Amino acid sequence: MNASTRRNARLTVAYDGSVFHGFAPNPEVPTVAGALTEALEKITQAEVELVAAGRTDAGVHARGQVVSVQLPSRVDVDSLPKKLNSLCGPHIAVRAAQWVEASFHARFTAIWRHYRYTILNSPTPDPFMASTAWHVRAPLDVRPMQLACDAVMGSRDFSAFCRKPDATDNDSTAASGENAAKPVSMRRFVMQSSWRRDGDVVTFEIRANAFCHQMVRSLVGTFVDIGLGKRPPSDMMSLVRSGRRQDASPLAPPHGLCLWEVGYPTAAE
Repeated sequence: MNASTRRNARLTVAYDGSVFHGFAPNPEVPTVAGALTEALEKITQAEVELVAAGRTDAGVHARGQVVSVQLPSRVDVDSLPKKLNSLCGPHIAVRAAQWVEASFHARFTAIWRHYRYTILNSPTPDPFMASTAWHVRAPLDVRPMQLACDAVMGSRDFSAFCRKPDATDNDSTAASGENAAKPVSMRRFVMQSSWRRDGDVVTFEIRANAFCHQMVRSLVGTFVDIGLGKRPPSDMMSLVRSGRRQDASPLAPPHGLCLWEVGYPTAAE
C-alpha cells in the first residue's frame, strides 16, 4: 500500500501481562504486540507494524502503554477500540485511538514514562491480587524505603540496577537516540520516586525520562530489603555511586510491575 494512503495513529493500551511473554513480537509465544498486530491486520486487511513506548517484559502489565502505527486512511479510528477489544479482550484493552501527526513516534517522542509497582504486605495472600502484586509476608517499614528514594532522584547512572542493555531492550535508548553502534548509557533522569502504604497494599511510583532493562524491578528488590531491615537506606546511594550490579538485591518479580502512563509534549498529545 502506498504510504500516502496511510495515516499515523496512536493507541492507548492496557493489558494483563501474566498471559503474555512480553510486549515485543515473537512468533514462538503469545505476546501483546502479536495479538494486537493480528487483530489490526484482520480489521484493516493490511500489514501493520507497531511501535511501543516501552516493550515490557514477560509478566509485566500496562495501564497506559502507548502504541503508534501506520494505518490505512480509510480506517474509522473512532470505532477502532471497540473492534480491537472484541478481538483482544479481556486481556488486552485499547482504551483510546486517534489520528496523530506523522512525526509522532510512541517511543522517541515520549518525554517520560511512569511505572507503578504493587506489593501486598500481609501474612496471608490475596487470590484477587495474586497476578498483580508481589506478596511480601514480613512487615515492611516504608519510612526507610522512602528515605532511600532521595538517592535515585535526578540524573543518575543506574548501572547497578540494570541488566547490560542492547539496542532492543525496553526503552533504554528512547531518550537519547543512541544506536547499537555506540555503548548504551545507563544514565537516566528520575523526576518522581515515592513509596506509600494503604493498609496492606504498598505501592512504588517512579517516573523518569527512560528506563533501562530491569531497572524498576531491581530498584524495588533493593528497596524491599531496606524495608525489611536487611540493609540500611544509605545502601541505595552507595549502589548508585558504585555501579556494581552484583551488589544490588535480587529482582522483584515481574507481576507487580505496571507501565502506568507515558508522557508526551503537549503538541504530541
